[in-house]
Amino acid sequence: MSDSKTEPWWKGATVYQIYPRSFADSNGDGIGDLNGVLRHLDYLQQLGVEALWLSPIFRSPMADAGYDVSDYRDIDPLFGSLADIDRLIAEAHARGIRLLLDFVPNHTSDQHPWFLESRSSRDNPKRDWYIWRDRPNNWRAALNAGSAWTWDAHTGQYYLHLFLPQQPDLNWRNPKVVAAMQDVLRFWLDRGVDGFRIDVAHCTGKDENFADEPRCLTHPLADFNDQAYSHEVLRGLRRVVEEYPGERVLVGEVNIRSSLQVLQYYGQGDELHMSFNFLPLDAQWDAGHFQACIGEIERLYEPADAWPTWVLSNHDNRRHRTRYGGSLARARAAAVMLLTLRGTPFIFQGEELGLEDAPITAETRVDPGGRDGCRAPIPWRAEPPHGWDGGRPWLPFPPQAGELAAERQQGAPGSVFELYRRLIEARRHSPALRLGGWAQLDAPPSVLAYRREHGGDRRIVVINYADQPLSCPLDGRWQVQIASDGGGEGQPYAGRLAASQALLLCPQDS
Repeated sequence: MSDSKTEPWWKGATVYQIYPRSFADSNGDGIGDLNGVLRHLDYLQQLGVEALWLSPIFRSPMADAGYDVSDYRDIDPLFGSLADIDRLIAEAHARGIRLLLDFVPNHTSDQHPWFLESRSSRDNPKRDWYIWRDRPNNWRAALNAGSAWTWDAHTGQYYLHLFLPQQPDLNWRNPKVVAAMQDVLRFWLDRGVDGFRIDVAHCTGKDENFADEPRCLTHPLADFNDQAYSHEVLRGLRRVVEEYPGERVLVGEVNIRSSLQVLQYYGQGDELHMSFNFLPLDAQWDAGHFQACIGEIERLYEPADAWPTWVLSNHDNRRHRTRYGGSLARARAAAVMLLTLRGTPFIFQGEELGLEDAPITAETRVDPGGRDGCRAPIPWRAEPPHGWDGGRPWLPFPPQAGELAAERQQGAPGSVFELYRRLIEARRHSPALRLGGWAQLDAPPSVLAYRREHGGDRRIVVINYADQPLSCPLDGRWQVQIASDGGGEGQPYAGRLAASQALLLCPQDS
């Protein structure tokens, strides 16, 4: 294993995902914005994260919460201005925090000037910037949109959209599209952005024959689209970020539930630097499930010299505490796991507070895909309106908003926030946790135990997925460095775990 000083920053970093609309509101309109993020940079610095990923902030009609972009080179007024993002980048960098933007290459908004030109006539110069056909095939769109083709009466053809009809797909086989989109990256890299999360990175390539796909009888094409040309697109984007100093990074959303297929998007070290691993997002609170998904990633990625990512919650999935039956003890144990695996952990805003999904009714639903619950506003203050002064927040607050508010947890011994902060700090100071190898240890069926080691630094993690105490003896003498419930910290490990408890252990003589 190479020395940490020679490794890129993103291998040792903890990344924090911000969903700006729900993070913090600075102007009282009930919608989070960039200045709201700016006002809480000290909070993020105290937590200890080294990088932020902002979900889309570009100009958009918001048919899909900003994933329908109408101008890649401007900020939507809901969130602020170019001056605001420039200030945020500078202030984050001043605190040693890097910033990644969400780049949406597969499609634009149907209100983007490119598409307005493309659909104006069949002979418009931008007609071939999108994908038009006389007859549709059987491809299905995501987000309950039915067919992936929409008829345009004005020009008498169908256009392709793997998602909503308001999100027409770009034609990445057109060199002018490639050049225009690569220049979008340069626009933001020139402003100091440290990299990009690439939305549906596997979708840009399409079957040139537009053949019917039998799997579309039950699933949208985006669930399994895996065309060779998508790799060519990513190689081009990688070349762009490598034009810039400072180890700019590309993180891909390859939302295919096959680790082997996802691994292909690392290329030969010339495509994505990292790709999200979605297996934990499907896993229930079960030792066997996590043993399987962690073991699979290690078996495939380590020999390929591909760096894994780990994520338990995000803006498209139910929060992991909700998936784990609402148990705060399980969510705390999961934090120990997330921040001690080999790879880069991504924290979704509010995880560090132990939040659950908000209850959503027909009256409060906004998202066409039904993902509002995990996108609820962050409660900053204990008293209503929880730091969202002024207009009513765009979504209801999660349960226990007052009890779990950030102001009650910062600096409070035993809080979820302090658990995350201490784990991130431990990770930062341990070469074993940042860059060490991973090896599973023998343990009872309801316990996951593993060793991390780098040079002379050693750590062991033991996680009890059962709702009752269990014995788990280990070779050697170990001491409890961090316990998910605070129990036994600083004491020798006695070979026993409390219910739903996770422990980070260090050698007893360290």
